[in-house]
Amino acid sequence: MIPVLIMMLLALVSPSIEMSTLDESEPVQTTSGRQGSLDVDCSGYTFEDLFEYDFALFTLDGNDDWATGVMDAKAWVNGSKSAVVRDNLDGLFEGVPGGDDDWISTDEREAVRSIGPKCIADMETRLGIREGLAHRGNVDWNDLEFVEDGIALDEVNLVPTGHEQERSCSSPLSDAGCKEVPVTVTDDLEIHLLIAENQNNNVRFDQLPNQGSSNFTLAMNITNITDARLIMTFPVEQGLRVADMGFYDDGVLNEALAAPESEFLPDGRLRIVADVDYPIGSYPMVRNLFVDFTTMAPFTNEDPVWSTTAPAEGTIIPVGTTNGEMLATEDAGTWVTDESGWSLQCNFADAGWDVRMDENAALYVTANGDSAIGQCAGVDAFGAETVEHRNYTFGKVMDASAAVSSDGDQIEFTVAPTDLVQSLTVSAHAHQMSAMGSETTAVAQGAFTVLSLSMSGLSPGEVMIMGSATANGMLDYNFMLDLGIEKANTPPTITIDTNLQGQEAEWELDGLKFTLNGNVIDPDGQDVSMVLSICNGQTSNFNRDNLAWEIQVSIANCIQNNVESPYNVVIVATDESGASTTLSIDVVDPNAGGTDSGGDSTTTDIDEEGGSILPAPGLLATMMIGLVAAGWVSSRRD
Repeated sequence: MIPVLIMMLLALVSPSIEMSTLDESEPVQTTSGRQGSLDVDCSGYTFEDLFEYDFALFTLDGNDDWATGVMDAKAWVNGSKSAVVRDNLDGLFEGVPGGDDDWISTDEREAVRSIGPKCIADMETRLGIREGLAHRGNVDWNDLEFVEDGIALDEVNLVPTGHEQERSCSSPLSDAGCKEVPVTVTDDLEIHLLIAENQNNNVRFDQLPNQGSSNFTLAMNITNITDARLIMTFPVEQGLRVADMGFYDDGVLNEALAAPESEFLPDGRLRIVADVDYPIGSYPMVRNLFVDFTTMAPFTNEDPVWSTTAPAEGTIIPVGTTNGEMLATEDAGTWVTDESGWSLQCNFADAGWDVRMDENAALYVTANGDSAIGQCAGVDAFGAETVEHRNYTFGKVMDASAAVSSDGDQIEFTVAPTDLVQSLTVSAHAHQMSAMGSETTAVAQGAFTVLSLSMSGLSPGEVMIMGSATANGMLDYNFMLDLGIEKANTPPTITIDTNLQGQEAEWELDGLKFTLNGNVIDPDGQDVSMVLSICNGQTSNFNRDNLAWEIQVSIANCIQNNVESPYNVVIVATDESGASTTLSIDVVDPNAGGTDSGGDSTTTDIDEEGGSILPAPGLLATMMIGLVAAGWVSSRRD
């Protein structure tokens, strides 16, 4: 049904809703992002028109071309407002089978995801840019517009899974598995506007001629945005800063509202964070946010200063064990203090070496050899540097290799310091995302030192080595190494209990079923599934309690197929990694003239499952069971 919904929606959607713009007399010029010939017109809509939310987070990252960007919007909709959103979306499908019927379905959800980008491409972003002196409206703004190819939509809980009012879709054109709930459902939901896969922008504007190197103003119409946070990050531009900003109501500065905050990120970008709201019942008041940018240097600018947490002159900064870019430390953000933001810049005599800091102040080093000395300084957004430049030695401080021990239970982790340090105190453990081994510590001096790392409690598969190395005059080296180590999988073990008479099977008085019990253990701690086969059929109807298992087995299938005692019973235990163990026993029927209800048992490792589903008993056996027994072990027709 989804393709039908999409095609019909393309012909039906044509909303026409008027919204206030940056200035009522000079509206923002809305630019259509429609592509192709399909008639989808959502001009005049804003995000808030379709999705009445309780709180929204909008992030806008400008690309380096100063013409495109990436917008991400997340809206949280709670309680009664979520019912309004469901009703609005269901209403888009008026005239479509199953649409506008006060039920929101998974088919409608998928159709909205498909057609949504085309509709949003016509919407207003509420954002505009104007180059030159500061502006407060009444001009022709360079508006941001959505780019259809770059837009993706997603949601959380629009059609709550497993809701008590959930039902199969009523429309005969519904897709298989379609579910729907009443639009009156008030379960909380989320709406997400994202960047589409393999795209680098979903908004664009006319490129600023000077690409941010001269004055410009950014404006946002926040009318009817009741509660949201806006985070805008601009590309690196030397000296770019905020000159002025504030909220204006009907063109008048509202000094009672806290102005947005600006900060320089360690990677050199400028970020604006604004908490925006619009009092309910204030319409038609127009509220705008204006932010003026400039690259003119401030009247005063203090030089950055090294802090007491910064590495001293001559400190060794470890960079890993390979060439290329590697994370050196996540704690570089406190090394320098400056009110205008700063980043670490280093000059190297050796080619191929470089440093950079990301927006979270993590320091990355590009290495091209064993070591190199960099002359480093903290540099702020306006080019001012720390008075003192410090020489740091960047390089590899440890050689490492690893192998699995002969018993397969440990990693033999071999380390040795390089020429940069005389000794290292190394602490390490075997590591997986869901588990880790116990930590081992040793001092490595000159020669190779072996640390035995336990893999107890880890799952079979890839194992990393995580730890740290410390030395005098060196930043701590925190490492996560992939040295090709894998923990081998050990198959589970099965045991079967015997009674005081040495018998494995406990027969019921009716003589038509018996009970087996025992234990199953996986040395690697994985979950184990169990299957029992008897007389060309199988069942997994085991009762499990930690390591213990018990199963009641019917011989109805054996009677139907004329299988004589003893009955061969095969139990296969398979762990999550696919390793299997088989236990096979012969069970003697005491009513068939045998003297032993147990039998010899053998255990064999196998790596595949076998057997077929137990067929239903024939007429004679069914009559016998109905007369004598109340029930028998779960079986299905072959």
